[in-house]
Amino acid sequence: MNSDDILLDCEERMEKAANVFRDQLRGLRTGRATPAMLDNIRVEYYGSPTPIKTLAQISAPDPQQIVIRPFNAGDLKDIEKAIRSSDLGLAPNSDGKIIRLQIPAMSGDQRTKLVKRVKELSEDAKVACRNIRRDANKHFDQAEKDGEMPEDDRDKGKDEVQKLLKTYEGKIEELADKKSAEIMEQ
Repeated sequence: MNSDDILLDCEERMEKAANVFRDQLRGLRTGRATPAMLDNIRVEYYGSPTPIKTLAQISAPDPQQIVIRPFNAGDLKDIEKAIRSSDLGLAPNSDGKIIRLQIPAMSGDQRTKLVKRVKELSEDAKVACRNIRRDANKHFDQAEKDGEMPEDDRDKGKDEVQKLLKTYEGKIEELADKKSAEIMEQ
């Protein structure tokens, strides 16, 4: 592998780690209704776990409520069951055609716990990026050892990987700070 290939692979993997973190943040409850809260919930559909959004239309008509309209009325009970067994702590109200989820306001203690969870998730994402840096550095060492690149190129490559790491750690930190501020603002 040459230097550009290693750097490109490293950057792509760090971008994926940041995107996973962004998706995890979307699913966190902030006291405001958003359809993204249900992204991580899977419904048992013909024996396989299926995302709710493929089985129903999800909308948030106001900041305290989510409405779920199943495409097939027979899936209503399965969707309800999946929501009850999720870790969201929401009780679905069904009228036979649609499911309504009331999003209660969060207490100060809940907000503090949620901010702590955001910090844990951001640290996990940073650790993933650091592991990617380690792998890229190993590739540079191996390429230099195999005689595919000189020592100077290896060192330059490692410096570039370090710059990428700092960039993505900054992005992750920025996302975490924004989410924490959103959680604490209400």
